[in-house]
Order: sequence, then C-alpha cells, then structure tokens
Amino acid sequence: MNIVDIILDKRYGRALSYEQIMYFVDGVTDRSIPDYQISALLMAIVLNGMDEREMTSLTLEMADSGEHADLSYVGDITVDKHSTGGVGDKITPLVMPLCRSFGAKIVKLSGRGLGFTGGTVDKFSSIRGFNVDVPKTDFPRLVNECGMVISGQTPDLAPADKILYALRDVTGTVDSIPLIASSIMSKKIAGGADAIVLDVTCGSGAFMQTEERARELANAMIKIGRLAQKKTSAVITDMDQPLGRTCGNVIEMEEVYETLSGNGASDVVEVATAIGARMVKLAGKAGDYSDDDLINECRLRLGNGVARDEYLKLVRSQGGIINDNGPEYVDRPHVIGEVKAPRDGFVGAIRADEIGHASVLLGAGRIRKDDAIDLGAGIRFLAKRGDEVHKGDTLCVLYIGNNSSLTPDSEKYEEISERIANAYTITADKPEVKRSVIDVLGDQ
Repeated sequence: MNIVDIILDKRYGRALSYEQIMYFVDGVTDRSIPDYQISALLMAIVLNGMDEREMTSLTLEMADSGEHADLSYVGDITVDKHSTGGVGDKITPLVMPLCRSFGAKIVKLSGRGLGFTGGTVDKFSSIRGFNVDVPKTDFPRLVNECGMVISGQTPDLAPADKILYALRDVTGTVDSIPLIASSIMSKKIAGGADAIVLDVTCGSGAFMQTEERARELANAMIKIGRLAQKKTSAVITDMDQPLGRTCGNVIEMEEVYETLSGNGASDVVEVATAIGARMVKLAGKAGDYSDDDLINECRLRLGNGVARDEYLKLVRSQGGIINDNGPEYVDRPHVIGEVKAPRDGFVGAIRADEIGHASVLLGAGRIRKDDAIDLGAGIRFLAKRGDEVHKGDTLCVLYIGNNSSLTPDSEKYEEISERIANAYTITADKPEVKRSVIDVLGDQ
C-alpha cells in the first residue's frame, strides 16, 4: 500500500477501504506522508466525495490518532458546541457562560481562523492575559473553579485533524462535507464530551451555501455522533449576512460583552438562545422548562447580568485582565475609513463572504496558515439587511489595530473598500425579513 495508489483511487472516484484510510491517517500523524501528497488526496476527496462508511472511518481514525480526553472528573454530563463557521460568529463566548448559569459544565476545544471565518481561539486571544493554551492537567482545576474551560486544540487530541485543518485552509479544500464532518466530529469525539450541539451555518458567508447542503452536513454529523454514542443535535442558522454588528477579533469580543450586558443584536440573541437552550437540555439542566420557556429564560439571562457574571469568572480563571469596563484587550481598534450608501433605498443583502474576505485583507484573518493576525482589525456594521438608508449614510466602519501599516490612500485599502461596497445590495423595496434560526435537528 502506498499513498500514490490511494490518491489515484480517490481521483478516479473509487471508495477507499478502511485499511487505506487508516494508512493515510497514520501517515498524516507521523508525518511520513508529505504535505503535497496529503493536499492531493484532500482535493480528490473534495472533487469526488466519500460515502458514509468512508466518512465514518476517517472520523474515527482521526479521533484515534491521539488520546481521548477523560472528563470523568467533571462528575456530570458535559456538553460541547461547534460552529461550522461564518462572518461575525461570536456565539461560543456567549453560550458558554449562558449554559453555566443553568449549572451545565463545559470543556471547549476550539480552533483558530479557517479561511475567512473567525476562530474562537483568536477572539479569546484578544483579551489581555487570557490563556488559550491550557494544559489538560489544568482542566479539572478550571472546571472546579468556574465550571468552564476553553482551550486551543491540544497536540495529543486528534493530531491528524490539526495537520489537515491547517492544510485545508491554504489549499482550497475547506468546502467538503466529508472533510468538514470528519474534522469537527473527530475533535468532538476525542474531546470526551457526552453531548454535542452543532451550529451549522448556511448562506453566502458559510461553507454550506444552501440550506440543503447545511442539512446534509448536519445529518452526516448527527449520524457520526450517534455511532460514537454521543447525544448530538444540530441547529441550522442563517449566515447570508454577517452575524451581529461586528466582525474581527477585539471588536467582536466587545460586542460579546455588550450582548451580555443586555445590548445584543437581535440576530445574535436569537442564535445564542437557540443554541444555548439546546445545550442546556442535552446537559440535563433544563428542569421543567418547556422548549419555548427555556429559550425565553436564556434570553432573560443574556440581558440581566447573570450570564455576564459567569463570563467574567471564565475570563479571570484563565488569566484574563478585567477593568471597570469589562475585559481589557491587547489592541485598540481605530478607524481607517467608512463605506457609504451609494443611493437611497433599503439594504437588500450583504454578501457575507465578500465581507469576510475584506476583513482578511484588513488583517483580521489569515491568508496563509502562519500569518499573524491584526487583532484590532475589523468591520462594524451600521446598516444590516432590511434597514433603510439614504445616499451618503455610513453602511459600515473599517478598523485596524495600532501596529497595522495599512493606510487609507493605499491600493490595498481601495480594494478593501470597493469589495465591501460591492457586498451591499441597495434595493428600492424593503426585503423580506429572514429568521436567523432555520431549524433544529437531531437529539432533543
């Protein structure tokens, strides 16, 4: 058996055997297969897909490529959450303290930015002093202190996925249901949580552009979760425009704190309460609440300071610095420019993918896996879908960090502002209002 034959089999659309998949994952893990051959097979999978047996085999082998976390010290049902990504996705920092306010315990492993989607670890890294590389030996102490811990993916948990995750980001092989499903579920299975809630996004700013594809991915991951004896639920959410008022790192975490202080954008609150309620229920902490009452209680706790108090405990427990106005950040965003409405009308659409690519050019994301991020860079949205605007109104404000070399008279800035302007569609008629939560699937 050799990797070239495996690449050729998948190139010509043949199903890979369990032994071939095991050989591939072993070679990824011990680095005996070079990156260019790994990338070739990833592209063949993107083009020709995998059947359910192949996908499950790949997931379980990736999960077994390292250690499985033992969360028995938690002494309770643990629940994990994962998003398939989007622009302005700041839900994890909201639902962790929200669920904790009901008594749920959460051990969360998160990744850095993938493509134009923001990474939760990058966002938490924007808080001064916050440690996102927590040794697993510290997990029990942190869970005992505040019931929550969040960390970057540790090298010994699904190490094959960590290698593949980084390569997919820079080889155009992100958008593939088998690769997305196996990446997510291998980490979740190895992570040791008893229950998993998946935020499966769809629309222009998501890997899954259509609701149909989002459902396909959600069902694939639910099947994998059940085979691994994990309670698994999926919430399908809209990502056809950026989520909330901001995208970036520092400015998104500022929005998180505003939301926890009762000033959240309606779409953020809708998604956070739906996912939070599902997590609370799978964790066995819903009590006598009906589904609707539980969502309403989640909304109340987001606004009355209960979840915010838990959030501050989390920040402090991992070394984050708190001042009188909340968390302190490693950079201060400052305005580099604005994008104006070209005419009167309504915001009919905002291409979230174009906004995401623009944010990467600003410095908020990565083009290559070893790129440094400008944590102060980002975009603030003053007009969203359905809002009425007049010619010359500010649609959004662009920010950079203190150390950025970008200038408003540069060609790069011109490209960024043009891309953002083209992302907005201004219509004569007010568009139909869409719900941010489309459906809930899987274990109830």
